[in-house]
Amino acid sequence: MSAKRKTLSAPQRPGSIAPLRRPDHLIVDNLTTAVLVLDAGLRVHSLNPAAEALLDVSANQVRGMDLRQLLPEAEVLAAALARLTASGYPLTERDMQLVLPNTQVITVDCVMTPVNESPAFAGTLVELLDLDRHKQISREEQLMSQNESARALVRGLAHEIRNPLGGLRGAAQLLDRELDSEELKEYTRIIVHEADRLQALLERLLGPRTRLKKRTMNIHEVTEHVRALVEAEAPPSVVVDRDYDPSIPELEADPELLVQAALNVVKNAVQAVDGAGRILIKTRIHRQYTIGQRRHRLVVRVDVSDNGSGIPEELKALIFYPMVTGRSDGTGLGLSIAQSLVNQHGGLIECHSEPGNTTFSILLPVGDGGENSSRVQNPIMGPGRR
Repeated sequence: MSAKRKTLSAPQRPGSIAPLRRPDHLIVDNLTTAVLVLDAGLRVHSLNPAAEALLDVSANQVRGMDLRQLLPEAEVLAAALARLTASGYPLTERDMQLVLPNTQVITVDCVMTPVNESPAFAGTLVELLDLDRHKQISREEQLMSQNESARALVRGLAHEIRNPLGGLRGAAQLLDRELDSEELKEYTRIIVHEADRLQALLERLLGPRTRLKKRTMNIHEVTEHVRALVEAEAPPSVVVDRDYDPSIPELEADPELLVQAALNVVKNAVQAVDGAGRILIKTRIHRQYTIGQRRHRLVVRVDVSDNGSGIPEELKALIFYPMVTGRSDGTGLGLSIAQSLVNQHGGLIECHSEPGNTTFSILLPVGDGGENSSRVQNPIMGPGRR
């Protein structure tokens, strides 16, 4: 009787880590292009994290679901899949409009390829390239460039103003000591007071110049603190609601500076509803998300929405510039400072506004794709759920 052959596994070096996934799976999981694999019946066989993020679904929830049930209003996609099934050749649809399960409408380029190399599986590979997101990345890059240019201009002006301002204040104080008339001293005190007011304005323009004091924190520490402050100050006719994702991981940040940034944004929303309205603070997580030119494994998103009259069209491209405001009593510094504070954390504030619905989105990277972000799991909403 022949001896059974034994398969010996290769010994591992001390401290080595066994690979958890096949290399081809890692490639697909880290693509920014959304990829879905459909079986012969057009049921979802698998999808990568980019597809989960784009469609705002969880792979565990939609696996095995008919694509026509997942995207019931995607007539163009259904027709294209029918043509592919009939011809057996790859197809490409440009500028396709898709209505997502959350009713959001997006524009994509769609590439459909039949998969039948293996006798064990036949189906269709669907690639979706989010054109809206590409346009948004371009806008973000432009916004970050504009903010950096504005800050450089403000720093230069502040430096040029501060030195002569200090000289004026010092001269007024010396003159005040030499004067005997209280009536004349009143003028020197006005000079000193106005010089101090301008100095305070310069400090606000420049924003905090201290180094970030980062610690591990949950973003809901910030949102709840800000919500409590605003509810204490706002009139009862202003309702502040919240919609939190409890599975958002912790991030390394300076809580004091984030509170200041979020408070400026929420106060702006309170002013927008003009004494009566609804404000919603919502938190979500994005995966494989690009901010400017940098792609992050995980990004926290804090949306502050209000049902006010919206931002005037002529101000939409300027709202993050210093001294730009649509209110007669506004300083135009709150959003500029908030943007600067979030930029210091590697993040960005975006704005989308129309009458009755304005949303400021604070985007903060959780990590740079390193250990902290790679180990994060999302047990409640599933991987890729936003």
